[in-house]
Amino acid sequence: MLLEIPHLLDPPQLAKLHELLGGARFVDGKLTAGKAARRVKNNLELGLEPTRMGMLVRILMSAMGHNRVVQFGALPHRVSDPIFARYLPGMTYGDHVDDPLMGAGPRLRTDVSMTVFLSAPETYDGGELVVRTTFGETGVKLGAGDAVIYPSSSVHQVAEVTRGERLVALFWIQSYVRDPARRELLYELGLAREHLLDQEPAALTTQYLDRSYANLMRMWCEL
Repeated sequence: MLLEIPHLLDPPQLAKLHELLGGARFVDGKLTAGKAARRVKNNLELGLEPTRMGMLVRILMSAMGHNRVVQFGALPHRVSDPIFARYLPGMTYGDHVDDPLMGAGPRLRTDVSMTVFLSAPETYDGGELVVRTTFGETGVKLGAGDAVIYPSSSVHQVAEVTRGERLVALFWIQSYVRDPARRELLYELGLAREHLLDQEPAALTTQYLDRSYANLMRMWCEL
């Protein structure tokens, strides 16, 4: 399931991120790539600056924690620290699958990948996130502050940037529900449940759906 998330970041949050990233040191992205990805990865990533990174993380985690699409669609159990990636003209990231385990300390299983777009799409050409699905390839290029989540097991790439600068934040999420088909079902049921609880909380159908959602979560969740 590929889900677009409009306005994950509001304008003040986006402005603060750009302020914090202005003048920051970016290094060769191959330094964080696995053996297979290193052959197809050509980008820059924010260098290690703990104080700056801490402020960036707080903004993004606050936005994610208050976003219903993230919470219902990804069912986050653990979230990685972000990587901030910059693509300049000629840079790309070829077909790859994200590493199954990530983290320098306690490791997390990568079930869901998340890209937060920080550059306005009209300021650069190319740079689409291209995700391979059972229905073919889907290209994603969203507005600044928008995001997309998709299964980490998907083959995906970043198309070559031919003009301007593509700046994104990347997260990986270990979900309470590792199976993507079950997550999709729970996402749709969760939205329906929330709607009925808002509109008809006392209705018998609402009670049935509420109970079914809760018991499916109980059945499929991993802690």
